[in-house]
Amino acid sequence: MILLRIAAFVAGAALAGYTFYAAALTFVVPRSSASILSGLVFRPMRRLFRFIAARRSTYEQRDSVMALYAPLSLLLLVPFWLLTTALGFSLIYWSLGLTPWSAAFIASGSSLLTLGYVTYDTFLFHLFSFAEATSGLMLVAMLIAYLPTMYSAFQQREAAVSLLEVRAGSPPTAAELIWRLFEMEPDAADRKRFWERWEQIMTEIDESHTALPALVFFRSPRPGQSWVVAAGTVMDAAALQQAAVDEPYHPYPSLAIRAGNAALRHIADFFELPYNPDPHFPADPIQIDRAQFDAACDRLAAQGVPVKADRDLAWQNFAGWRVNYDSVLVALSRMTMAPEVSWLSEKTFIPANLDRGETAGRLGRIDG
Repeated sequence: MILLRIAAFVAGAALAGYTFYAAALTFVVPRSSASILSGLVFRPMRRLFRFIAARRSTYEQRDSVMALYAPLSLLLLVPFWLLTTALGFSLIYWSLGLTPWSAAFIASGSSLLTLGYVTYDTFLFHLFSFAEATSGLMLVAMLIAYLPTMYSAFQQREAAVSLLEVRAGSPPTAAELIWRLFEMEPDAADRKRFWERWEQIMTEIDESHTALPALVFFRSPRPGQSWVVAAGTVMDAAALQQAAVDEPYHPYPSLAIRAGNAALRHIADFFELPYNPDPHFPADPIQIDRAQFDAACDRLAAQGVPVKADRDLAWQNFAGWRVNYDSVLVALSRMTMAPEVSWLSEKTFIPANLDRGETAGRLGRIDG
């Protein structure tokens, strides 16, 4: 019996300690880290919401369902952690002689929620009661402190996504963005500011969406918008600019592509999405075909944007840029169920395939 109580004490202390450690990883540590406990919340919730969304007939209905997934899962973390903390301290109280098990659990809940209706006879019980009450308060305080940071990063991201609609249309396209940049900012120095701004935005997304990975699944306020689609549109426009637009070379669109590519890959690395780290076209195909590229170039030429005469070379150069981020962009689009746009092909959301493939396998890796 003594050995059983010792084992219960060790198990209870380990469970309570790991719960606090998981909360610190999520809410305090400023880098992407995964924990088993967080996965126990996010994975079942993901499956539940995907199941419900698959039975909706339109994208708008599916989007409204999935919009609840990340916020509700995030809010459920604290009750789940409070439960595991209560279970851990229940084992500790039981190992110290507080029986039966139900009495130990009630005492644990009283301490954790600072209700105070259970009293103890020994200093050791009081000591653990104080420790448990402190843990409970800190768990709640961490969530309260975490949410403003989360929503501040979300608002900054969505402001950029909404502003892109002004230049790139709705849904946004690379050709529309290039045309409006030339129409509204004919001076290359003025366009430079746009690319520099998006280089900064991509860098901010890289930092915030790896440090606060739940942000990846926070959906835009309007169903037709998505941070994944916005990032892909800007990167495609930069690639189209460098490959097909006939003007002196400027490095700024290239830097925007590199910043976006780094951001998408770092996010994909956290969720363990597979991709080729060193792709090359045509050995590695892209989701855009030559006809789509030619159609974009024809539109730009008809709207007065100077387009290079050697269309074959332009296509090769464009594909050489796109291949670097193509598979990662498509994988993130599927994972986040982004709206389908013309240059983000292969049906980014197919209800019949909702449960296929666990790119979802690491969807529980939503920790801070």
